[in-house]
Amino acid sequence: MTAGALFLIFVALATLTAGQILLKLALADDGPSKGMTKRRRVWIFAAGIFGMTISFFVNLGLLQKLDLSQVFPFQGLSVLVVTLLASFFLKEKLTLPLIVGTLLITAGVMLVSAN
Repeated sequence: MTAGALFLIFVALATLTAGQILLKLALADDGPSKGMTKRRRVWIFAAGIFGMTISFFVNLGLLQKLDLSQVFPFQGLSVLVVTLLASFFLKEKLTLPLIVGTLLITAGVMLVSAN
């Protein structure tokens, strides 16, 4: 795998997770979103959609150049990254069941992709 492919995988993962965090921020009524104006929510929502769209098209490009078995393991990391970023930016609580579930999902995706 080339450095360019790794960079694009990072871009796809970053834009996907940023999009998910932004959508959650725009749609939530509590935490950091409390008191946010409707106009600001619309812009954050649009930014979330834009981030996820970029991720989609970068992933399509990656799948044209690489095997699914090379791209898929990095998609499994998105669960872990989203959980950590939600805790940091959205002030969501990391409970033990959430941590265990996140680690199990990530490990499961890695095991499946190893075959």
